[in-house]
Amino acid sequence: MDKGIGFSRTILLDWLDVTASLVVQKMDPLGIRQRLANTISGTVTGIDAQRKTIDVLSAIWVKTGKTAPRIHQEALALFPTLSSSGERLWLHYGLTLVCYPFFRKCVAAIGQISRTEEIITRKMIKDRIAGEYGHLGALDRSVERIIASLTNWGILAHTEQKQNYRILLHNFASSENLQSWLLSCALQAHPSDAIPFDDLVHLPELYPFRITIGVDCLRRDRRFEVQRQGGGLDMVKIAETEK
Repeated sequence: MDKGIGFSRTILLDWLDVTASLVVQKMDPLGIRQRLANTISGTVTGIDAQRKTIDVLSAIWVKTGKTAPRIHQEALALFPTLSSSGERLWLHYGLTLVCYPFFRKCVAAIGQISRTEEIITRKMIKDRIAGEYGHLGALDRSVERIIASLTNWGILAHTEQKQNYRILLHNFASSENLQSWLLSCALQAHPSDAIPFDDLVHLPELYPFRITIGVDCLRRDRRFEVQRQGGGLDMVKIAETEK
């Protein structure tokens, strides 16, 4: 049993782009799976491995339409407007945060470690989250595949030592709209209903992205409710009408 780990395969950025394009074209889920089978067949061997890889891709870009419909619809509207893989990564990453709590915990662990270290290992991530998930073989394998995915996405970098990876901080910048969309994903995925604004924009799971918008931007955004509390603390939550 994987205790809800779910993210069990290495996922390449090109495959996410293909999946998103097919969903934007309103292809039916079965047709998407068939096209993805052709896309990944040159890299992923074995029927079971291909099925699991397609399951992850479909969960991110197809199933989030049911679990987070507003976020999903906005991602579909944004995707055709983005010309670079770096900008499209914001969408893939945000939907993955929403779709896979285990992924969020892993990247949050990396973000936390990045505050004191530049290099990370699989063991460092595993040790951070083993208390909740236990010492399962599925945990180790999934951490390995998440690291491989993040490396392909340009969020981690290989070093001269095989088991060591360099953490790439704030490597991706984009528009205010894309920043606020990603913040809505992070807030949707977070276990807390409301987060202080300063904590929200500095969430460890957002470490790869450069967040430059201020609280006034979120006050003007229908996706959020911002409540001023004592001591000048601005609490941010998803607006009830947007859930």
